[in-house]
Amino acid sequence: MSTDLPARVAEVSKTEVSKTLDGPVPRSLGTLDQGAFWVNLGVSLLGFTGAATVMMPAGAPALSFLAALAATVVGTVIGSVMLGLSAVPGAQTQAPSMVLLRGLFGARLSSVPTVLNVLQLIGWGTFELLAITQGAQAIFGGGPAWLYVLITGALTTAMTIWPLGSVRLLRRYVTIAVAISLVYLFVQILRQPVPDLNAGSWQGFWLGTDAALAVAVSFIPLASDYSRHAKSTKAAFSTAFFGYSLAQILCYALGLLVLLQAGTLDEPYKPFLAIPLGAIFLGVIVLREADQSFADTYSTGVSLQNLLPRTDRRVLTVGVGIVTTVLALTMDISQYAGFLVLIGSVFVPLFGVLAADYFGRNRHRDPSAAWDLSETAPSRWRMLLAWVLGLAVYQLIHPGDAGWWSRAWVDLASALHFTPAGWMSASLFSFVAAAVLAWLLGRLPRRR
Repeated sequence: MSTDLPARVAEVSKTEVSKTLDGPVPRSLGTLDQGAFWVNLGVSLLGFTGAATVMMPAGAPALSFLAALAATVVGTVIGSVMLGLSAVPGAQTQAPSMVLLRGLFGARLSSVPTVLNVLQLIGWGTFELLAITQGAQAIFGGGPAWLYVLITGALTTAMTIWPLGSVRLLRRYVTIAVAISLVYLFVQILRQPVPDLNAGSWQGFWLGTDAALAVAVSFIPLASDYSRHAKSTKAAFSTAFFGYSLAQILCYALGLLVLLQAGTLDEPYKPFLAIPLGAIFLGVIVLREADQSFADTYSTGVSLQNLLPRTDRRVLTVGVGIVTTVLALTMDISQYAGFLVLIGSVFVPLFGVLAADYFGRNRHRDPSAAWDLSETAPSRWRMLLAWVLGLAVYQLIHPGDAGWWSRAWVDLASALHFTPAGWMSASLFSFVAAAVLAWLLGRLPRRR
């Protein structure tokens, strides 16, 4: 048996992520592995409460159930198309998301979105630990929050040591249980009296659409961290698009039903615990949430490798896991929520620039036009300008709630005599503005 152990270790090393960026990139994730991964990310505890942001968008009357469901479908499908496309460069170049940005902005300038991505992923990782803790306390009737945080933080960190093995493990044992749980909860909720589905307004439809779209595109900054291990480009796109969109639509639809029946989601888990065996099936969803925190933690470590390319990823992810666990134990994360939304908004126009330069100039087809992903890639200030313009469009339409930053954009909009209309989507408008400018600037002759 002792002679078999080294062989097994060697075999695992061939199918796992290398320690540094210099190592080989295994293409070991099949279609089912990737599909299950994106399905699991599309089902979220935060998705149940996120349904409220679709049905009750800020600055508009509450939507009817049918209007909110339509907004969920439209926003999720558009966002999932963007998500699927963002997975393509990783599958073709075998580079993680932040390293890809060396080709877009240059090696030095790519550090700007990298730092922002690290900040947002640490924040979302902390959010996920707290969401799991809240769900566990609801199921078990209380218990020490610190214990749930420590257990979940340790599980999350352990999964990042063997990331591809964890993705395959989720596919084999978790995804089916999640699907069964969702179907069961749907059936039980639908057995309850359903109020009028048309009660409400369609006035804030595009605001609700933007809310659903924003959640889908929030995974764009980490898509290539996993698609780089896909066996084919086609599978990378289709699994991200179909897997994520189907899961988020079902998850949000369930949240909308609960919101319609209860009138509030102040106690989001109470309706599920009230049905027969609800605690068991909700427990599956709570346990599955660990893959959300795993994705956030692992992608934080991979993002840091863009700045520290020869640092062992395991050291980085263990450090990130410790940081998020400590933050979940000590921090009032609600004060960080506005900042997280702000950081997340910067990646929508960034993807517009990426899409225009990568797909618009056929870099995905022409090897001679391949991006320079080296540590000496020259700076491309024009692409940075296109990104900043797209960000400005987003903030003028939807300044959010991030303190002085948001107030500054409100004041600027007032000075420009600009009032965003209810049909304006901050995500779509900023994406288009950034993409068009990047396409135009990319065709200007380079200075010698």
